Amino acid sequence: MKFTKERTKDYFLLDTKVENMFINEYLAAADGDYVKVYLFALMYTELDVDFDNEDIAKQLAMDIEDVYKAWSYWEKMGVIRKRNINPENSLEYDVEFVMLKQMLYGSSQNQTVHETEASSTIGARMASQEYRNMSARVEKALGRVISGTEMGEIMSWVDDMGTDPEVIGFAFEYCAGKGKKTIRYVGTVIRNWIEEGYRTIEEVKNHLGEVEGRGGDYRRVFQALGFRRLPSEEEKRLMDLWFDKMNHDMETVLAACAKTAGISSPSISYVNRVLENWYKEGHATVKSGNGPSTSEVMAYYELLRNTEAAEAEQRRQEVYETVPRIKKIEEEEQRLTTDLTKVILSDTVDRKEQTERIKAAMNELNMEKALLLTDNNFELDYMDIRYTCQLCRDTGMLETGERCQCLDEITSEKIKMLQKNK
Repeated sequence: MKFTKERTKDYFLLDTKVENMFINEYLAAADGDYVKVYLFALMYTELDVDFDNEDIAKQLAMDIEDVYKAWSYWEKMGVIRKRNINPENSLEYDVEFVMLKQMLYGSSQNQTVHETEASSTIGARMASQEYRNMSARVEKALGRVISGTEMGEIMSWVDDMGTDPEVIGFAFEYCAGKGKKTIRYVGTVIRNWIEEGYRTIEEVKNHLGEVEGRGGDYRRVFQALGFRRLPSEEEKRLMDLWFDKMNHDMETVLAACAKTAGISSPSISYVNRVLENWYKEGHATVKSGNGPSTSEVMAYYELLRNTEAAEAEQRRQEVYETVPRIKKIEEEEQRLTTDLTKVILSDTVDRKEQTERIKAAMNELNMEKALLLTDNNFELDYMDIRYTCQLCRDTGMLETGERCQCLDEITSEKIKMLQKNK
């Protein structure tokens, strides 16, 4: 005779065994997020399913850094063991859950060794001058004495991130100078340095020197343009000309970058043409001694666009009051646009079908809005912004980076008239 038991294939209908020792001895004193990591991983361990720390962070809506902290904490408490699988990367390891009952009632020798090692880690390290200097710098930066738990977390960065005490001490001083004094914030900064390849104090300081100098200017420009790469030598040369030869400040450069918003392929060359034109116009104004300056012209265009946007908003409110359904349609269109973005970025199996379904719904709403507008004697573009110059959309520059013809028509009288009407 053979006895069998029905087994379900649905993971979420099964049970996870948690030792009472864990609940009684460890749960109450642990951070809530650490407990979540432990229980979640324990569930999947019993299911024999492959997953990693990134999966845990994603499923629990946590930062990956907090998952690493959780494992370091549980390792110190002796309830798990890390098994390194990559000698060159301390963040790559397997986790072995310790049988707590056996640890207590089984091999007392193993237990004693493990607990002694765990409890003496902080004390042993603090005996060295390197760690004492780090502790002094940390406490001075924070302006208070740090607890043993905080020191344990800080020291875990050496093992988990592969950094060194000097970098940690410097990181606290650096963050404190920016008004950031939380352990979590400093840990995030250090992790970013490590991920970008800056592990020693020299590498970190060189990196910060580039970020906060001309290298920082390059980054701001590329961020404004939406570039996720490093600038080429030619691009650096052009950007240096903007600041050094043309004497443009960062605000002016970013204003030029903003003019690429409606361009399908923005480039440094386009921004360079815009800034060159502004530079020439500014010098021409100074030499001739008449006509508005470049800053006055740019302020004129900005005021013109703001006025046109305000008028468009007034027309929009008029439509909403006349046909309330149109406002509901636009809100629904906005929601569908957000849903479409999420679907496109997801990895769901039926992503294509969902995309087509959302697009079809948006088309129906757009047709309904068009019918409602015409039925109520509104033009289809009644709510749109009506630019004075459709060629450049009141920016003064065409998409090619060349000056628009409307620039030559701007006079001091026009600027004063617009300011007066405003």
